[in-house]
Amino acid sequence: QVRLVESGGALVQPGESLRLSCAASGILRSPNTMGWYRQAPGKERELVAIITSGLSANYADSVKGRFTISRANARTDLQMNSLKPEDTAVYYCNYHDSFKGNYWGQGTQVTVSS
Repeated sequence: QVRLVESGGALVQPGESLRLSCAASGILRSPNTMGWYRQAPGKERELVAIITSGLSANYADSVKGRFTISRANARTDLQMNSLKPEDTAVYYCNYHDSFKGNYWGQGTQVTVSS
């Protein structure tokens, strides 16, 4: 069992920054990935950024150059800069390894509005 706890969601204005954090507990196996997904109202959940246990990262085209994912052991952070209204969504932390499969956090709301 893997438990993921997210924090950092908030209401911010366009152009501002926000940092999300996710702490994982339980037995983590390597190799694995941790990442962030988001789901806006009426839309499907989409990948935002993902980082492997070897610290290789990938980003959705819509956030490249604005968001940065980082990782230290069982924690992953998502630094979000130059936020836009279209970034508004519930952001979910994800953990995956080939043995345990997928685990999700409870989600944290990010709202970008003036």
